Amino acid sequence: MSLKLALLLALLAASAGIGFGYLLRLLISLGRKGSMELEIRELEARSREEATQILEEAETKAEEILKGAQNELRERETRLKAGEDRIIKKEETLDKRQSDIDREAERVEERAVEVRSLKDRIQKLAEEKTQELSKISNLSIAEAKDELMRIIERDFEEDFLVKMKKIETQNAERLDKRAKEILATAIQRLSSSIAGEVMATSVPLASDDIKGKIIGKEGRNIKAFERATGVEVIVDDTPNLITLSSFDPVRRAVARLALENLIADGRIQPAKIEEFVSKAQEEINKIIREKGEEAALECEVYNLDPKLLSILGRLHFRTSYSQNVLEHSVEMAHLAGMIAEELGANVSVAKAGALLHDIGKALDHEVAGTHVEIGRRILQKFGVSGEIIKAMQAHHGEYPYETIESVIVQTADAISGGRPGARRDNLENYLKRLEDLENIATSFEGVEKAYALEAGREIRVFVTPEKISDLEAKKIARDIAIRIESELKYPGEIKVNVIREARSIEFAR
Repeated sequence: MSLKLALLLALLAASAGIGFGYLLRLLISLGRKGSMELEIRELEARSREEATQILEEAETKAEEILKGAQNELRERETRLKAGEDRIIKKEETLDKRQSDIDREAERVEERAVEVRSLKDRIQKLAEEKTQELSKISNLSIAEAKDELMRIIERDFEEDFLVKMKKIETQNAERLDKRAKEILATAIQRLSSSIAGEVMATSVPLASDDIKGKIIGKEGRNIKAFERATGVEVIVDDTPNLITLSSFDPVRRAVARLALENLIADGRIQPAKIEEFVSKAQEEINKIIREKGEEAALECEVYNLDPKLLSILGRLHFRTSYSQNVLEHSVEMAHLAGMIAEELGANVSVAKAGALLHDIGKALDHEVAGTHVEIGRRILQKFGVSGEIIKAMQAHHGEYPYETIESVIVQTADAISGGRPGARRDNLENYLKRLEDLENIATSFEGVEKAYALEAGREIRVFVTPEKISDLEAKKIARDIAIRIESELKYPGEIKVNVIREARSIEFAR
């Protein structure tokens, strides 16, 4: 009985606890709900205040923007109005000028009509007088003209000479001074060192015993080497030296490199010869490409075909009068660029024309024609612009000077090739050139004697004063210069100096 009572009490206590907990939870939730509603109302109030503030600020900014736009619009209208006024004034001025021009054109036309009328009248009178003179003198118009010219030349020769001398002195001095300034400036700015170069064709040996290895049994090594390189190998009695002979400087360079590598390796046999020659060709081709690219980059000549650069690089192994042709071309490009800057010409065209002017020499031993003509065909093949071709083709006078850049290239060529020490010539060619100069000068009628001076850079021609007048002496000088240009090949330029000395001698007894 007591157990049941205990259980019943426990049950009642549990029910009471549950009910109390539920009631407590309900009260807590009601409290939270009230606080949340209060927070929501506070948030709504703050939001309304912020919205009101934002609207006020927006209205204020809108009013400011509107005022600024209105002010800017008024300023633009003011500027447009002022612009319209200026345009109207300019139109009025142009209309007035056009009216003046029209009136002036009418006056010019009227004067032109008067001039043509006077010209016709003068021509008619001249024809009538000419016919009358022809009837009186029994001479045709052409014969009378020739006779009149002879009389004028004879009677007024001294006046002509004085006038010509005056004109030459006034213009030549001014132009010569300016030309010297430009050329001196270009030469001084470049100031590159001058060193003659000759492509060596000899290979030094440590001892003469190596000659036997190079020749090989029954000459098979030397034959294989000559067949692989296309170069003739000359083994003579010269101690510790072998000579390579070939018309192609690139082949000669390949042969020299291959032979030096073979000698260093020590295994000289046909199989090794082909291997080393192949490696030497690859190395020389690499050098050729690099030299062409370096030259174009140094001269600032861009957008050239890679194959054209390879052909240009071949000039590294080519010499002319002991002067390296590629170095000569690079030097010319710098000179041409400086001169073009002074004259206001196209600098890029002048540089490119100078750099590529001798490119035909890279293939002149393989292709028929002069190096100028070969160079023109090469540049045309690789799509080089016509202005550059015109600039390079006239540097030896084979083509006319069509542009100022062609004259600049020819001038740069003369400077680079004519510098003291830039080129060397052998004694036989030197004496032959002097002899040809003197023979050309003495072949003219009235020439008494001629002397080539200053290593063939000047020729002095003495004429007989009784046979040659001063005017004829000038003509002889020009004709001699033209023949020298057309018949001889020479570096730089040659001065033709014609001397006419007249002496009047009397004796007083």
